[in-house]
Amino acid sequence: MMKNTWKRTIAGLAVLTMALSAFTGCGDNNKKDSSDSESSFKVTREAEELSSKADKTDSETTSEKASKTSYSTNSGGVIDTTDMFTDRDLEQTADLSGAKSLTVADGKTLDITEEGIYLISGNAKNCTIKVDADDTAKVQLVLDGVKIENEDFPAIYVVSADKVFVTTTDSENILSVSEEFTADGDTNTDAVIFSKDDLVFNGTGTLSVYSAYDNGISCKDDLKFTGGTYNITAAADAVEANDSIAICGGSFTINTNKDGFHCENDEDDTLGCIYIADGSFDITSVSDGIQGTTYVQIDGGTFDITSAEGIEATYVQINGGDITIDASDDGINATSKSTACDIAAEFNGGNITITMGQGDTDAVDANGSIYVNGGTLNITAQMSSFDYDRTAEFNGGTIIINGSEVSEIPQSMMGGRGGGFGDEGGLTPPDGDFTPPEGDFTPPDGGFTPPEGGFGGHGGRGGRNYSDSGM
Repeated sequence: MMKNTWKRTIAGLAVLTMALSAFTGCGDNNKKDSSDSESSFKVTREAEELSSKADKTDSETTSEKASKTSYSTNSGGVIDTTDMFTDRDLEQTADLSGAKSLTVADGKTLDITEEGIYLISGNAKNCTIKVDADDTAKVQLVLDGVKIENEDFPAIYVVSADKVFVTTTDSENILSVSEEFTADGDTNTDAVIFSKDDLVFNGTGTLSVYSAYDNGISCKDDLKFTGGTYNITAAADAVEANDSIAICGGSFTINTNKDGFHCENDEDDTLGCIYIADGSFDITSVSDGIQGTTYVQIDGGTFDITSAEGIEATYVQINGGDITIDASDDGINATSKSTACDIAAEFNGGNITITMGQGDTDAVDANGSIYVNGGTLNITAQMSSFDYDRTAEFNGGTIIINGSEVSEIPQSMMGGRGGGFGDEGGLTPPDGDFTPPEGDFTPPDGGFTPPEGGFGGHGGRGGRNYSDSGM
């Protein structure tokens, strides 16, 4: 089913067509011509129009782009944002006075083994920019009109470094992988941009990433975005990281067959937070728009999310921003994914609009508690507006459900069904008396046996500090 969905998605690939028309000849080592592959990207008139529109928008806004992104620490959030972004993280232009110039070429690997700034340009097929430097080295890759089309290996591959910056000049850069990825020994290189160490994305240009079979961007450490324009289309996660994702600027257009932003460490469930201070996000995903393991904290930005679940984490905190979610499962879901924090959905500010599809759906679902302290929640729910297992507090702000402002948070019944229409909550029985089914109820053989120790309860609210954010 997922492969069929992806085939439909890939037909709408946008900006890549501009690059593919520029690529000529192939001539790499032991690689078959990608034009023979059934999964190679196709040129469509829709893609050309979208690319032209993106180019026009970029040119109109270039003069407005600042050389440095402004950012202020939020001391009141669940994530410790102190010193989260360095001055260099926030700089959108690189000092090219001492930069080394490199040009990509067909079938070649550009090996970068030393700290420094590298200005990279050119078009190529089956070419990889590989960083394998000392673990104290800071490497800055400045993409100046780079177009790389690979078959089965990352376009950018970071093996070792302290931190790698991927900075775009005022240019269009396109990276794509059209077939299934080939592992590098024990390393499952499953993304167009794959890094084992910290990654920072910034710049004044556009970076388009296409992955026909797996992830767009994968970082096995901490990942940050502070500026730039990103168009990401991926068969799996568009952007994923192990330890943290932090964003304070940038424009993102994402189309993915899995999650838009995904942060999870398989070996440590106390890691995996997502922090967003600002940015513009247009996310279309089959699964989750934004999924973190521990915390998802949103302080600002503009979001348009269409997905099964809009935002998911153990603790979701919304302090600001304009957030629009169109979901088919849960709009915002606080669920048990980590032992590091309590399970809660907390709203302190912002404008949140959630529209739910029909069926077994919840606009705000918490396997713990819900706290509404500020902001505006405007919910259109076919079945359930709020569902929670512990407590719900309405301390401030505005809640609108199906066009009517309410004075309390309704509770769903029967495991989250119903209770979504106004103040009262609960289910409305059908007209007339209830008629039980014919015959007596027969319990299972041996009766019902509860689990050992009985049924446990939920703990109280906690997990408000996240000092070890790994930034």
